[in-house]
Amino acid sequence: MAFSFALYPHGMNENTNLTGHRVTRAGSLAKLGGVVVTALAAAGVKAASSEGAAGAATSSGGLAGVASGAVSCVLAPEQTEGPYYLEGDKVRRNITEGKPGVSLALRLTVVDVSTCRPIRGAAVDIWHCDAGGVYSGTSVQDTEDLTFLRGIQKTDAKGVATFRTIYPGWYPGRTVHIHVRVSLGGNIVHTGQLYFPETLTDRVYKRSPYNRRPDRETRNRVDGVFRNGGSRSLLKLTKAGAGYAGTITMGVQRS
Repeated sequence: MAFSFALYPHGMNENTNLTGHRVTRAGSLAKLGGVVVTALAAAGVKAASSEGAAGAATSSGGLAGVASGAVSCVLAPEQTEGPYYLEGDKVRRNITEGKPGVSLALRLTVVDVSTCRPIRGAAVDIWHCDAGGVYSGTSVQDTEDLTFLRGIQKTDAKGVATFRTIYPGWYPGRTVHIHVRVSLGGNIVHTGQLYFPETLTDRVYKRSPYNRRPDRETRNRVDGVFRNGGSRSLLKLTKAGAGYAGTITMGVQRS
């Protein structure tokens, strides 16, 4: 089976979109993040690690999940949207469309970073490449009429959006990742990427169909995007049958 590679065309990289315009929102929100963190410190709110450490505010409006570590109160790092975002992704939980790979169940929690309370009704949009490093919906890879591994879910009363997908593959120049965007009332409140522990990726990539493309060239520690907050965007992964379940809490500013 032949695999194509998600190489960027001339002049395009993870900081440009398919029309060639440079993405600037991430930079502006990164500045906002510093303001938010300062404000939280002034209010006496403790930030918790996105990898599950407890320590968020426990005011009268807080949740038991905060104290247990199920919900953390940390501003999710803004990262580039990349060139493969598409408007109009399908609202659906299962985004696999039959693509082969190790199953991955995602539970993505969205909380208000100012209060640590879960946000209900947030639109969580994810997209990532298949096991061969290919994205759907792009003329660059001749997949413009396809929609695999893309989808949107609304968060429930606990702030959770769930997806059924596969462990992503890799492509030249990038470590393994999933793109994510969170919107509230039509306004984008977070654009980021989700990452995987290297030891687990090494284990997964020994399995089919990933083992048809050995020797991935870019790992977390050398990935230019990962270095900008990626350690705070690592999924917490546990075994789930023959696949894995991944969780993370993303703190966002409502406006």
